[in-house]
Amino acid sequence: MSTPAHIDQKKIVVFASGSGTNAENIIKFFKKSPNTSVVAVFSNKRSAKVLKRAHNLNVKALYFDKDALYNSYDVLHILEDINPDLIVLAGFMWIFPEDILKKFPGKIVNIHPALLPKYGGKGMYGMRVHETIIKNKEKESGISIHFVNENYDEGEIIFQAKTDISEEDTPESLAEKIHKLEYKHFPEIIQQLLQKKSQ
Repeated sequence: MSTPAHIDQKKIVVFASGSGTNAENIIKFFKKSPNTSVVAVFSNKRSAKVLKRAHNLNVKALYFDKDALYNSYDVLHILEDINPDLIVLAGFMWIFPEDILKKFPGKIVNIHPALLPKYGGKGMYGMRVHETIIKNKEKESGISIHFVNENYDEGEIIFQAKTDISEEDTPESLAEKIHKLEYKHFPEIIQQLLQKKSQ
């Protein structure tokens, strides 16, 4: 018996600027799903490893520059053609322009490697976050998954998960702990958000 053609297919688009391990994890997670898939990966860096990872997993990989995002409607028009159910920022370093935020309200989410509102904002990304947290002798850190608005890391928080920091932890060992939380929770929260939209 074949699967009915009318089943509502959910489409995810991922934006990433770097290596793309989170993006790859999300793609692989939804490859097991009968009704949800990552249909495209966008990157603002031509040399970003995430484009190669997407290509290797048979997902459309697209590079764009600042002009395409901020000074024209090129990226917006591609997104309109795809009409994704969710746009996921997984290590994407640029602020999203107002035209895309307005076109996809409540459909753009980001993950941040700290417990917002602490250690967020412009310049706080990647190892910089972990180095600052270790330097400040914090006892815990974690991840924050939040909706995206016009400011860095200030959108409504959807989910947080925590991890303890020991005196032996370094920025590198903390990064490993945070990656584990990201890999475990980010795909699950994306799935939950899409299920809510279906209800």
